[in-house]
Amino acid sequence: MSASPPEASGWDALIDGHLARMRVERGLSIHSIHAYARDLADFHEFCRGHEIAPAQFDSGAITRYLASIAERGFEASTQRRRLSAVRGLARELIDRGIISHDPIPQVKISNLARKLPRTLSRRDIEMLLDAIDTSTVRGLRDRAMLELAYGSGLRVSELVGLQLPQLNVRAGLVTVFGKGGKERIVPLGRAAMRAIAEYLKRREEELRADQGKDAKRPRRRPVRAPGAVFITRLGRPMTRQGFFKALKGWAGRDRRLSWISPHTLRHSFATHLLEGGADLRAVQEMLGHSDISTTQIYTHLSKSHLRKVHRMYHPRATREAVSTRND
Repeated sequence: MSASPPEASGWDALIDGHLARMRVERGLSIHSIHAYARDLADFHEFCRGHEIAPAQFDSGAITRYLASIAERGFEASTQRRRLSAVRGLARELIDRGIISHDPIPQVKISNLARKLPRTLSRRDIEMLLDAIDTSTVRGLRDRAMLELAYGSGLRVSELVGLQLPQLNVRAGLVTVFGKGGKERIVPLGRAAMRAIAEYLKRREEELRADQGKDAKRPRRRPVRAPGAVFITRLGRPMTRQGFFKALKGWAGRDRRLSWISPHTLRHSFATHLLEGGADLRAVQEMLGHSDISTTQIYTHLSKSHLRKVHRMYHPRATREAVSTRND
């Protein structure tokens, strides 16, 4: 008996149901849901073009889809992300009884090289932080945000969404709600603790001063008293775009740092921990990675660092040293 012809509505309903289920069960943010939706829309378009019905979803279809992505010139990171989205859809099809087994394990992805993230050196971090003018409350805020992003490895969404009850500066801890609402507790470094304390003190002084002005000017827009840790001059919580703009502004003073993004600070956090001898599992916990394979990408960076140290300090690490000894 031949399979029934594929219908676009079949994939539409399955994908919509899958996204709704992820939103509820995993508590994903609207940004994550939109990202999954874009990736699955691309897979849906491929299936429609190749007349692949949901019941025909197998390892061969996935392999052909990955090949089509590569032919379109997408990087390996995009291929892996798309495969991750399709993997979730496969579980949805199994749960609905449309397919009987998971075809993903049969797909070989060993040839998809993972691009190593760029990181900052310790000196670059110091130069970036020193470039911030801390004579203003805005500068103190930006310094505290950078210290926290680099010192605790927070994602930008976790950073701008941080609420005052999540901070325990005295104990040196911050409670973070990551992807899917997963909670983790991350230590605060002394530099971050000091920067946060200085910012919150100045912020409170500014809020009190503005409230005093409001009492004399009843028509003026009242200053909010938000629960957000990091706020704008209007008293509103900082946004991802706002932090990106602030970071680019300070980094722009040094042409060498013009390429960085907020996630660069998180990459640098993980890399510098591993270079210092930190345990991979501990770094995984602090980053909030559910799968240690995601954290292992930083071991490639630390191995590069170790090779550099070995070449620099070991007496027999270079050809010149060996040839001189033989002569």
